[in-house]
Amino acid sequence: MMIRKAEEKDIPRMMELLGQVLQIHADIRPDIFIPGTTKYSTDELRELLKNEKKPVYVAVNEEDACIGYAFCQLKEQPFSNNMVPFNSFFIDDLCIDREVRGQHIGERLFEYVKNEAKQMGCYEVTLNVWAGNTSAEKFYEKMGMKTKERQMEYILNG
Repeated sequence: MMIRKAEEKDIPRMMELLGQVLQIHADIRPDIFIPGTTKYSTDELRELLKNEKKPVYVAVNEEDACIGYAFCQLKEQPFSNNMVPFNSFFIDDLCIDREVRGQHIGERLFEYVKNEAKQMGCYEVTLNVWAGNTSAEKFYEKMGMKTKERQMEYILNG
């Protein structure tokens, strides 16, 4: 298993994995997520791969086939005038193919992202986890992550 920057040839497998992630979210929050869709289209992925501020890393097997990905974003802080300036590396989406989960691929991909963030001079690595996705929460806590802030909601038409 190796980790590298995503290439155009990885897009079909990335689309499959995006579908796996979407289904997890649709099962948790069918009021928000539409089953059978993906976060990005093939064309959007093609454009995203050109954006240096939004690197995408893939874990690949011995045949160089994508078995996992991490969509990242370099974010410059502060969000407001009362915050210390720093750079943050945001993981927008991370997925390991359900067929190879439990083989520590996610851990290696996460470590790779942390090292990339350090090389870019980032202060932190952040991400969002949907409430109800307890396996993801447990994984990220095992990786040493802690809750930084919590977004809450009140559904008006529920």
